[in-house]
Amino acid sequence: MSEFTHFNEQGRARMVDISSKGETVRTATAMTSVRVNQEIYEKVTNHEIAKGDVLSVAQVAGIMAAKKTPDWIPMCHQLQLKGVDIGFEWKHEADTFELLIQATVKTKGSTGVEMEALTAASATALTVYDMCKAIDKAMVIGPTYLMEKTGGKSGDFHRTTK
Repeated sequence: MSEFTHFNEQGRARMVDISSKGETVRTATAMTSVRVNQEIYEKVTNHEIAKGDVLSVAQVAGIMAAKKTPDWIPMCHQLQLKGVDIGFEWKHEADTFELLIQATVKTKGSTGVEMEALTAASATALTVYDMCKAIDKAMVIGPTYLMEKTGGKSGDFHRTTK
């Protein structure tokens, strides 16, 4: 049998059976970023984007995406999420403007929420891009990565480098 748990005896994809796993509190935090030009930075921070409040809309998109992760990722379990939080921070150096996005997801269940956090961060960044693309299509999204996760059989994970 394969060391990968998402394959059955015939080597075909399957959803892992988690029915015998105990419930624990599980959290995951994912990070991503969107690099933008100065015009976008100024228009977003001054609430001058024609489509609306970029960060508020992106925040809602991220929360919605976390809740819909199994619709995007075929082998993900449907989870009862207990909390989703999307945070933003601007990083500015010289002529570089970068919106840092942090997505934290929490549940109490039999499987982790890493994919929900990564999906939330990604959808948040994509929404920022969508709302600002009329100004500049050269924005860069990423890198996107898991920052930390807690709970479950495999224990905690805390990234030490970006």
